[in-house]
Amino acid sequence: MVLDRYITSEITKPLFLGVALLMVIFTGYTAAVKLGDAANGLIDPQTVAQLIGLSAIVALEVLLPTALYLSIIATLSRMYRDSEIFAMKAAGVGEARIMRALLSVTILISVVAGVISVYGRPWAYRESYRLEAEARAEFDIRKMEAGHFIELQNNTYVLYARDIDKEAGKLRKVFLQTRRGKKVQVIYAQEAYLPPVTFGEARSFELFDGYAYTLDRQGSHDITLKYRQLVINIPPEQPDTNYRRKAEPTPGLYDSDAPKDIAEFQWRLSTPVSTLMLAMLAVPLSRSAPRQGRHNSFLVAILVYIGMFNLVSVARNGVEEGLIPPFPGIWWIYLFPLALFVVLMAWPAWQRRRKA
Repeated sequence: MVLDRYITSEITKPLFLGVALLMVIFTGYTAAVKLGDAANGLIDPQTVAQLIGLSAIVALEVLLPTALYLSIIATLSRMYRDSEIFAMKAAGVGEARIMRALLSVTILISVVAGVISVYGRPWAYRESYRLEAEARAEFDIRKMEAGHFIELQNNTYVLYARDIDKEAGKLRKVFLQTRRGKKVQVIYAQEAYLPPVTFGEARSFELFDGYAYTLDRQGSHDITLKYRQLVINIPPEQPDTNYRRKAEPTPGLYDSDAPKDIAEFQWRLSTPVSTLMLAMLAVPLSRSAPRQGRHNSFLVAILVYIGMFNLVSVARNGVEEGLIPPFPGIWWIYLFPLALFVVLMAWPAWQRRRKA
């Protein structure tokens, strides 16, 4: 119908704008963090771009429901201010009819957010972990900046160079610290050479004219060595096999009995429920008098939004720590926003009966 198309059109305009704005803010923050690693030579620019894109996929799980919620609040508040809603009510169009008009876009966003949460988010985390591991293993001296400490192979090696000749691939005034079991080796060199390597390849670090100190942290068997040339063989970076539940495929979490896996599984499935609940709450929260500003509506809406996600987070932490059983898990927490929705929808009728 014409009314449905009109309301949907008015909602989608700020929705797309809101998603774009939130994405710009989020990607800007992510880029600032990742570019710091790129400046230190740990990650190349192409990998930084890929990591930013993967982070954006993860962020959409939250940004889409948030943008939909704020778009409904903004649009309906404007309609209240311009008396459009009151004209609709005079024609017999109530809030239930408006919610039906919003149903199509709400279901669409809920499904998209759910697919991202169940499938896209864990895939993006897996790819991010893989890219970061490979990028840190593929260290290239030509991307390194002088005067910065660089951590290699999960802090196994710490490298520092006061001066770098990127054309020749040489480092000068070099400090290298390594861990060898219960001992720490600290090496100083006037000059060093570290060739570029790719993921999975071994490398050798050649140092010239310096001292090597092997320190026994549990005894007094320290060793001091003066050398003209020293070769440090660095083993290849091993693939990351650590278990991370954020990157675990959803079917794997379903079969797990671990409380933290159950909490993560329920969190992923709850995304469509949260999206739908927020869209429902946005309708009564948008109410205002004609020509009244939207600030009050937005303030209350933001407080409700923060309160809802804090409650869900508390329930999720309770499931993770075993304080809340898998059933009801985090699902019982949605009774609070549902009760709030029922109260808000019944409030105008209750007020009319009270005045009668």
